[in-house]
Amino acid sequence: MTAARTALVYGDGVPVLELEQVSKVYPAQPPVRALDQASLAVAAGELMAVTGPSGSGKSTLLHLMGTLDKPTAGTVRITGIDAARMRDRELAALRASRIGFVFQQFFLAEHQSVLGNVADGLLYAGVRRGERRRLAAAALARVGLGHRAAARPTQLSGGERQRVAIARAVAGAPPVVLADEPTGNLDSATGGSILALLEELNAQGTTIIIVTHEQAIAARTRRRIEMLDGHIVADTSHVPGHVAAAGAVLGWRPAGRQPAPEGPS
Repeated sequence: MTAARTALVYGDGVPVLELEQVSKVYPAQPPVRALDQASLAVAAGELMAVTGPSGSGKSTLLHLMGTLDKPTAGTVRITGIDAARMRDRELAALRASRIGFVFQQFFLAEHQSVLGNVADGLLYAGVRRGERRRLAAAALARVGLGHRAAARPTQLSGGERQRVAIARAVAGAPPVVLADEPTGNLDSATGGSILALLEELNAQGTTIIIVTHEQAIAARTRRRIEMLDGHIVADTSHVPGHVAAAGAVLGWRPAGRQPAPEGPS
């Protein structure tokens, strides 16, 4: 195992998340190749951004990383588990226990209390009711909303609702959290506080991948993946020997585009 590979693994010796030559083609006339031979490995504890213009493939990449969609070709592994080998019910359990999701829309049930919303995120993980509520209460305290556990989402501000969504994502201590434009529906000040919270959670050990079109958000992360036309064209990884320009590995580079230099560690 190379030094670069060793730096990208954790605990039991596998990346938290790994994509190997993954492509996604949607049927159309002509077919739409939304993602083309993307390869990526994410280590435990990383804070990473996936960025690119609209239509670059970053949303498709998110769906494949989160096993919300299946690739046309290639392999997606979550903590070493090949998602393609799993049945739908097994995939649902995998998502519930190993992947946390934070979306631009909060997706909170208005009839449920804040505590109930967070606890319900653990249903498919097979956690017993009492333990679900205990973990939910701990997650709410972790995001600074322990005192609002009995409130309804309609009684909360936008920033508070996103904090509830983040608590739901981290309640089961998943190895990786995927955040899709987590500040998209928030004003700049509130959005800044949400990013600070994600950074704090990352400092406590949570692996976080933020999908965003905003360069200012991406600049706050230690590693940045840049996408264009369905390709990973740059990876500003600080890991020695890791792919600094993914286009070089893929044998593809946009005309006139040079590889991005490695970012600071």
